[in-house]
Amino acid sequence: MLKPLKDRVVARKETAATKTASGLLLGEATEKPAYAVVEAVGAEAKTVKKGDKIVFKEYTATEIKVDGVEYLIIKEDDVLGVIA
Repeated sequence: MLKPLKDRVVARKETAATKTASGLLLGEATEKPAYAVVEAVGAEAKTVKKGDKIVFKEYTATEIKVDGVEYLIIKEDDVLGVIA
């Protein structure tokens, strides 16, 4: 497992919905938010915890592959929100 430093968050990306519950197709946005589940948090992270489902700007994360599993490293400041 990858251990984040400072205020970084390690998460596994979830694919965003491509259509609504009623079947409408969603268009592509220039910088769309992305969803992920937090796997680990750095010691200085204050607002997110392991297991949280988060929304973040898609192009702000660093992608890394460890033991065949793809992870994202995200600054806590780049997390837009936690899905309750």
